[in-house]
Parts: sequence; C-alpha cells; structure tokens
Amino acid sequence: MLDLAIIGGGPAGLSAGLYATRGGLKNVVMFEKGLPGGQITSSSEIENYPGSAQILSGLDFMAPWSEQCMRFGLKHAMEEVTRISKNEDGTFQISLAGGKSEQAKSVIVCTGSTPKKANFEGEAELFGKGVSTCATCDGFFYKNREVVALGGGDTALEEALYLSHICSKVYLVHRRDTFRASPSTIEKVKNNPKIELVLNVTVKKAYGDKMGLNGIIVVDDAGKERDIAVPGVFVFVGMNVNNAILKQEDGSFLCEIDENGNVVVDLNMKTSVKGLFAAGDLRIKASKQVVCAAGDGATAGIQALEYVNH
Repeated sequence: MLDLAIIGGGPAGLSAGLYATRGGLKNVVMFEKGLPGGQITSSSEIENYPGSAQILSGLDFMAPWSEQCMRFGLKHAMEEVTRISKNEDGTFQISLAGGKSEQAKSVIVCTGSTPKKANFEGEAELFGKGVSTCATCDGFFYKNREVVALGGGDTALEEALYLSHICSKVYLVHRRDTFRASPSTIEKVKNNPKIELVLNVTVKKAYGDKMGLNGIIVVDDAGKERDIAVPGVFVFVGMNVNNAILKQEDGSFLCEIDENGNVVVDLNMKTSVKGLFAAGDLRIKASKQVVCAAGDGATAGIQALEYVNH
C-alpha cells in the first residue's frame, strides 16, 4: 500500500513528491510513463522562472528537478496509468497499462493539459522554431516584430492583447468573422491599433527554413491566398485536459469536473473525493505556468501528507 501515488511527472508532480517526502511520507511513487519534466521540456527557452537568472531550454531547466525532488525518497515508476478508482475502504486503486495495479492511501493527479493543434501544414515541423502555444513563455522573443495569433476564443484574444504590448503588430487570424470571447475583450481587440483582424480564413501552411519560421499562408472561402510574413505564430485553439484516467467504467468521472473537463478543486487542491488531489494545468482556473504548477504541487503534497498522517 503506497502512502501517496502521484500521477504525472511535470513541475506539479515533482514538487508534490518533494514536499510529501521531505515532510515524512515514506512510500511515495510518481507514475510517469516517460522521463520526468512535463510539457515545458519542449520549450526552446525559459527566462521567466523566478530565481533562475540563466536562460535555459526547457529540457535543461527541468533536468535538476528530478535529482532534487527524489533526494528525500520519491520513487519514479515508468508506468502508464490507465485509471484511478476508489476502493470500498477509502483507498485508491491505480490501474496500470498491462493489467497490473497498485493501491494507495492518497492520490495527486498532475496529468496536465495538451494544447490542441490547428493541424496546418508545417505546424509540427516548426513547433518551437516559430510556432508556439504560449505567449507568456515566448512572446518576448518577438519584441518589436510582427506575429500572428491564431484563434477566436477568450485565450486567443487575451493573448493577442498581451502580444500587442510586446510586438510591433499582431495579426489575429480566425476562421470566422465572429468571436467566442467576452464582449469586453472583443471590444479591446477591435480598438487596438496594433492588432489587425484577418477573418474568414484558415491557415493553409507555415513555411520556413533551418533557422525557423518565415511566415504563413492563409486562404479564404473563395480560395484566395494571402502570405503573412512573420517570424512567430501563436496557436490558441483550445486545450485538451488530460483527465482520461479519472473516467470510470460507467463513463462517469471519479471526482467533480467542470464543463470544460477541468478538475474542480479548492485552494488546498482538494477534489470532491477525500484523499484525491489535483494540481497544475488539470485543475480549474490554472494559469498554465511552470511556477504556478510547482506551487500547486507543493500545496497538494503538503495536504496529502496531512491527510495520510491524520
């Protein structure tokens, strides 16, 4: 019986493990099917983590986290978790790919979210080389340059406004002529002289060379193409919350989730199920930043420690 099972090895999961084991829990296992580090390892440069003055790639930045977080006894199981369910005695069953399972007194779910792809030609090849999904992470690299923001929801418009404070111009590309964002945000975008609306078009392809992105080709309903030469494209077409392991055999979820699939938690990262916690991008109203995920993980680790020792 594990004291604590942590599902996910990104900043939230690693931080949860650090605080839980350093606090005294002896049998803590972090389940991560690949190498620890999380989504941020695909980022080309990180320069906004407090206290880290050196600019590093995501991979280099996360490298020492595992060593530090496992110093106090956190174990890494390179296993894929397929489902979390609750036993009649209040403990949890961690079902693994291949049919095996583990039992745990408490669980912290830190499986994060995955940005949706727009699925245009060149998107995957140029990701991290001009194609990004995080304006906060990468916007500064395009200071006083022109960029494209792709999408029509609140995130796309808010990020376009954010980029307009950094970049010389933002082309807001959307497949419709109406937006799904809040009216106040739409009004701000329309009144911003640095944002040009490029509506009723889809992205046909992104193009570039070994140095990175050079631009995108968009096409309207009539087939007319337009070449927008920019070094950066920010894709904001939604996030896929990685909540599949919480789905039960009957199709319901183990704990309360909102209409977008985010796990509902309180300020202590507690879900609607006792002993089950969620941290990082998976939870409601997550800021989707490394520093925030780490803070969530620390909170969840402390709360799990208190729950097991209660």
